[in-house]
Amino acid sequence: MPGDDGCLTEEMKICRRWMVVVVLQCLICGSAFSRPVPAAWQPAPMKRSVTNHWQTVIVTPKPGLPKIYFYNKVNPVWWFGNIDDPAPPAWYRPDSHHRDFLWHLRNPFHNFDHYVIGIADKKFKRTSRISEGASESRSHWDFAVARRKLAVLPFLSYHRARFNFYFGWRERGNFGIKLNFPKPPKESPRPNP
Repeated sequence: MPGDDGCLTEEMKICRRWMVVVVLQCLICGSAFSRPVPAAWQPAPMKRSVTNHWQTVIVTPKPGLPKIYFYNKVNPVWWFGNIDDPAPPAWYRPDSHHRDFLWHLRNPFHNFDHYVIGIADKKFKRTSRISEGASESRSHWDFAVARRKLAVLPFLSYHRARFNFYFGWRERGNFGIKLNFPKPPKESPRPNP
């Protein structure tokens, strides 16, 4: 096997190194020499109590919505308004002198999200995954699709105890993005015995 001069060739040295690496890996991992675990030691499979199925509903615009024209949708000034609630409700900062201005800052792109890139003023179909048995304490993904003619508009959300996220076209057809890290509830101090 050695070369003509009795020395190992470079290819043989590389092959020998790879063989040593493979043998060491088998010894370290133990997968090649492990015994099977008896069935009595293996954990029982977990039962899932959450069942998923898909549901499609037809969503119609809310009644009493003013007529929205094409020229409204291409007007960037109109994007900053709120056609649904142009004036703040009575409960919103009743003692503030700047309550009208602050009301518009609360959701500055309402018309844009709902009626320019959103489909809240149109009739559409929404298909979503319904999780039965899911609780708020569990983390879970939700996915839905809104369909309006040729447009397919996705919605993806993830909920966990200390993290909430969503991105896409929501239940009423408006576009939204949320990334939230809620604070844990404050625990009341325990009295010392």
